[in-house]
Amino acid sequence: MDRDDHSNVVSSTLIESRPANSGSQPPSPPLPTKPASSRRKRPAPPPEIVVGTKTFVLDTNVLLHDPACIHRFEEHHICIPVDVLSELDRFKNEMTERGANAREVHRALMQMFPAGADVTHGVATPGGGGIRIAVYDPGEARKHPSIAAFEGIFHDLDKADHRIIACTLLLRDTLKMPVILVSKDLNMQLKARAVGIECEDYLHDKVAPREVSNFEIARIEVTGHELQRYASSGRLSISDARVAALAVNDFALLSAGEKATIPARFNAQGEFVRLRAPECIKVGQGRSIKPMNLGQVCLLDALLDPEISLVTCYGQAGTGKTLLAVAAGLQQVFDRTYQGLTVSRPIVAMGQTVGFLPGSLQEKMRPWLQPVYDALDLLMRPVENTQGPARKKQNRFMPDPAKMQTPAAPYDHLIQSGVIEVEALCYIRGRSIPDRFFVLDEAQQLTPLEAKTIVTRMSRGSKLVLVGDPAQIDNPYVDARSNGLVYTRQRMRGQVFAAHVPLVKGERSPLAEAAARLL
Repeated sequence: MDRDDHSNVVSSTLIESRPANSGSQPPSPPLPTKPASSRRKRPAPPPEIVVGTKTFVLDTNVLLHDPACIHRFEEHHICIPVDVLSELDRFKNEMTERGANAREVHRALMQMFPAGADVTHGVATPGGGGIRIAVYDPGEARKHPSIAAFEGIFHDLDKADHRIIACTLLLRDTLKMPVILVSKDLNMQLKARAVGIECEDYLHDKVAPREVSNFEIARIEVTGHELQRYASSGRLSISDARVAALAVNDFALLSAGEKATIPARFNAQGEFVRLRAPECIKVGQGRSIKPMNLGQVCLLDALLDPEISLVTCYGQAGTGKTLLAVAAGLQQVFDRTYQGLTVSRPIVAMGQTVGFLPGSLQEKMRPWLQPVYDALDLLMRPVENTQGPARKKQNRFMPDPAKMQTPAAPYDHLIQSGVIEVEALCYIRGRSIPDRFFVLDEAQQLTPLEAKTIVTRMSRGSKLVLVGDPAQIDNPYVDARSNGLVYTRQRMRGQVFAAHVPLVKGERSPLAEAAARLL
């Protein structure tokens, strides 16, 4: 059914429009009082109206964002306008994550409404609430002054958003409990609030604001004796009260004054252990990569620890996230810790795109993964010897005859042999990835469900590194607090196989650092 083809099936009995001053109507969601037929299968008895319960009207974008959201409202009631089903119908044939989510919503609703159930009166949910489909009948609704006033403000009722708002407004006038519209569309929230409807964002997969605003590594105050003991033994146990805010594999700076500080990692045994990050990393004949600040030292420790199989890293542009991740992965591949290095990133463009790209998968992905290729080139290209015998001066603007042919990149043979693999995320579902070091750049562009799909692809012996900047998001369906990177970090916090490192200081250049802070 198309988005705007539902008007022929509207029935006035689906949402009963009663005068606002009528005191005899039953509370909503209205549930049948007659005995259920033998064909009906209900997960629970019809819910009673409990003081404090609310009715949540779900917008289409909420269901597309999280198909399981209909199970997350516990004792409260859920109304899904039929216009939302019409909008879902538009997306169900898409071979994308959005299309898959639309189909999942349809399957979940069919399971909740067994054969013979009256979907407009609703069924009980396991949490004690109820769920039903709400149909907006314009003819009956106009008897309510609030609906008439709404149509005077929003004349175009052909828009699904306006019909959903009108349906919510009618429910608010006819129910004996608070009615709240849940939407991730900010413009729709503003329209609904303009006509007096209470609105909320869908907050189930949103992290707390402090999770994406505080990038500083924790500072733990210790005595001088404790710091000396840690420096000599590499381990330190202190009282639980001082480490209450730390989770397993969190990094901290042990401090006995302003100048006496040593970085440490909090392990599963409740001890601080010494970091095992090397002074530098060098791959083949390329240049050495040295951690330049405390955050990079902590990130290198997590990347090189074989007991940690998931690393998440936040950091603004120029903090070295991608370079350190690729360097650590490549070094461990050369040391035969992993069989290969896999790199990928979400295909989400900033601004206008260049259209379809020709060529093989690697050629199509190259523009998106150019930062990774830049890191590989920096790590593996031999450093020219500029201190040897004097060389004949040559105009640097003129081509060198000895280099007329374009030389192959130093990593090309690794790509051709499969040691370095370029992965397109659209083809990752169903895969099992063993013994690989997997670097996912720009992970803040993922939705939580996409992040779950990627994490569940990792087999034994693999390591997944998610890096990104929550402040740089081009995906219109997520924000700084609901993207896949911060969601994965928040849900995996405290697991013995997961570590998180925030990077604050930019090392790319003074210009890039100033731009990240000031622009």
